[in-house]
Amino acid sequence: MSQGDTTTGNQTIETSFRVNGDTLPADHGYALYAALAHLPTVGPLLHASEQVAIQLIRGQYAGDGQLKLTSQSRLRVRIPAASLPNILPLAGQSILIVGQTLRIGVPQTSLLRPAVALYAHLVTTRNGQDEARFDAEISNQLEHLGIQGKPTRGKRRIFRVKDKRVVAHSLLVSELTASESIHLQEAGLGGRRKMGCGVFIPWKG
Repeated sequence: MSQGDTTTGNQTIETSFRVNGDTLPADHGYALYAALAHLPTVGPLLHASEQVAIQLIRGQYAGDGQLKLTSQSRLRVRIPAASLPNILPLAGQSILIVGQTLRIGVPQTSLLRPAVALYAHLVTTRNGQDEARFDAEISNQLEHLGIQGKPTRGKRRIFRVKDKRVVAHSLLVSELTASESIHLQEAGLGGRRKMGCGVFIPWKG
């Protein structure tokens, strides 16, 4: 952020680190969180704060369940603005994810920006394998957050947490006001937000 930006300590910001490496498993949410949580520099923040969300790293699908990292690949972490000093030590670190080394570069920080529609690649709920119960739980969570946007469930997906297979769905929430959009990006939906789930980004269609 520029020096002209004004934030409060509990405002959510997004910190984006350039990453260097060869490939990563496409299903890397749990492994990425575990690797970061073991770092003495940032592990305490990840363990202590429920406001932290870690996005999955994007890349080009290379087949056989692998992503090829590109110059656009980033590690993006959402945190309260007051926690920025606790996440900056990630810069310059190297972590091992399923035997593959990921080097973390210099970060950039930004405020969340509103969008009429937001998309999450993975959203999990209790009993989420039942689509009707998933839809009902999402509606309940949106109502609890005071968000009147329109949820549209997408593809059913499977990812791993340790040795457990977890059912998730992609989710689009549209017809959002600006304030609802920011609130949904801050709060997310469902669980496992530190493993890449329930993290919403602007949908470009």
